[in-house]
Amino acid sequence: MALPVLSSSAVKFRRVLAHFPQELSLAFAYGSGVFRQAGAAAEHGENNMLDFVFAVDDSVTWHMMNLLKNRNHYSFLKFFGPKQITSMQSYGAGIYYNTLVPCNGRMIKYGVISTDTLIDDLLHWKTLYVAGRLQKPVKILTQNENSKLQAALVSNLKSAVTAAFLMLPESFSEEDLYMQIAGLSYSGDFRMIIGEDRLKVQNIVKPNIPHFQKLYSTILQDCPQVVYKHHLGRLEIDKSPEGQFAQLMALPKTLQQKITSLVNPPGKNRDVEEILLQVAHDPDCGFVVHQGISGIVRSSSIVQSAKTILTAGAKKSVTYSMKKLYKMTKGWLRKTS
Repeated sequence: MALPVLSSSAVKFRRVLAHFPQELSLAFAYGSGVFRQAGAAAEHGENNMLDFVFAVDDSVTWHMMNLLKNRNHYSFLKFFGPKQITSMQSYGAGIYYNTLVPCNGRMIKYGVISTDTLIDDLLHWKTLYVAGRLQKPVKILTQNENSKLQAALVSNLKSAVTAAFLMLPESFSEEDLYMQIAGLSYSGDFRMIIGEDRLKVQNIVKPNIPHFQKLYSTILQDCPQVVYKHHLGRLEIDKSPEGQFAQLMALPKTLQQKITSLVNPPGKNRDVEEILLQVAHDPDCGFVVHQGISGIVRSSSIVQSAKTILTAGAKKSVTYSMKKLYKMTKGWLRKTS
């Protein structure tokens, strides 16, 4: 899953990694500080904050060691110790962020998530928070030999393709597919209304088509339900009820449950397979899938954002929010000019 970025970046990122406890099952960098983006984010270049996620097998132990090395990274929660920090981590998307941390002359933000929580999100889309980030190009910095984690990473990419297929027409371009995939984890995210550049998905995808291709081309070539015309950049999929039913049955468990709750009237006790068969015959099948995804993202994004006030502290929360609003305003002005 490691994708090429600027040639000097690997050394830069690993220097950052050296500041932290090394007991990591997975570490990756993501966002506009790693991959070039169009729009407002592109204007800041080397000044963009570097974003990291660290997956750890034992969160309490990792936070304990990090408090010894980097106590000043934490908000007032550091006074409550690693167990309470880990307890706070478990809310929302199951990730604990320290933000606006100066490191090697750059500002960084890093999130800590347990390996088990990450695997659960990758396989089942419980929150689609970190799983959503891993559906877009990232820079893998370190990954251990956990075969369950590796299988979950691949499963997450396949699920993203399946969900996107259900929301696309019979024939579409590769760019259409990657736009749909990149937008999955922003569906229903209230920050897309206040705090994020509304052209964010487009800004991520357009400059990074080759990175998306490296991430997804093998999956598309091996998928029996798609005709992948790589040389033309076009795809065709089976939109019959039978084809859509097969795709619905392959979706992650949490999304299937969300779709079921949307379609199944209260008091009716039908099994998931029966309900998904009904959805497969519905002309609005793609819309129902989109609503299900929005339901997952909305709840996790609200709780995670509220948690930021505690994990970052009031001053950093205000500073971080102002930076987001600035980027959103720049994107809006660019769109209207």
